[in-house]
Amino acid sequence: MTQNPSSPILRFAPSPNGRLHLGHAYSALYTWNAAARLGGTALLRIEDIDCERSKPEFIAAIIADLRWLGLDWPEPVLHQSARLDAYAEAGNRLRERGLLYPCFCSRSAIAAHAGGTDPDGAPLYPGTCRHLDRARQIERLERGDPVQFRLDTAAAMQRVGMLSFTVVGPLVTDRPQIRYARPERWGDVVLQRKGIPASYHLSVVVDDAAQAITHVTRGRDMEAATDIHALLQMLLGLPSPIYNFHRLILDDAGRKLAKSRDSESLADLRAKGWTPDDVRRAVGF
Repeated sequence: MTQNPSSPILRFAPSPNGRLHLGHAYSALYTWNAAARLGGTALLRIEDIDCERSKPEFIAAIIADLRWLGLDWPEPVLHQSARLDAYAEAGNRLRERGLLYPCFCSRSAIAAHAGGTDPDGAPLYPGTCRHLDRARQIERLERGDPVQFRLDTAAAMQRVGMLSFTVVGPLVTDRPQIRYARPERWGDVVLQRKGIPASYHLSVVVDDAAQAITHVTRGRDMEAATDIHALLQMLLGLPSPIYNFHRLILDDAGRKLAKSRDSESLADLRAKGWTPDDVRRAVGF
C-alpha cells in the first residue's frame, strides 16, 4: 500500500533526550537533500513520547541546531507527547484482535531464558507470558505488577502472510526494489508499557500515516526494525512509505555516534568555532 502523491513528504524525527551530534546532522541534511531531489517537503517531528527523558531544553536545542545548519520546515511541528490518544487507540485495535498481551517478565528473567538475540543484539523474548490464562493476567494487572504489552508476532504473521516493503538507493530517485520483511526475528516486541501508550515501533507508524509520509530516510542501523513497521502497517491498515537507508557517521573507534556515549554535540563544535559549512564538509555534504 505505497502512497503515490504528487508531492513527496519526508521527515526528520529526533528524540529530545540529549543534544544533536554529527550523526544527527548528517541524517537531517540527508533528509532535506532527499526532499529537494524528489521535489518534496521535509518535516520536523519531535519524538518526545518518553516523558521522563525528554526535556524542553533539548527541544529548543534541536530547533536551534537545525536552524543553525540552515534548515527550515513547515509549522506546526508534530510532538508525539500531544498524540498519546492516537497511539492508545492503535494499541486497543490490536488488543481487540487478540494480538497484544501483557508481559510481566523482568529484564533479568528475559535474559536468563532468552532463545537467542534479536537483530539489535538484545535477548530475544522467549514468550513466557504469551500463554498466561486470562484469570492470571487480570489478577496481576489488578495487583499493579510492572507490565508491558507485547505483540504476538507469530499470530500477527498468520493474519497477514508474506510481507514486503519498498526500498530505494542512495539517490532516493533510484529505481525502487522490493524487500521482504522478517518480523519473526524480533520475537514478540513491546508495543506499550504501563503509563506509556506506545513504543517507538507503534508511534512511528501511526505518525508516518497521520503526516502522509511518502519516503522514510533512516540509518542502516534501523533497517531491520522496518520488518516490524511493515507488519504494524499491514495490521492497522496504514500506508507503507518508501524506505531509504543511509550510512552512519562513526567515531574514531568505528562506533556509531550516540548520545549515550556523550558523542561531541553540535553545540560543542559550535563553541569550538565550527561553522555550518564545517559540519557539512565533515559529514560529506
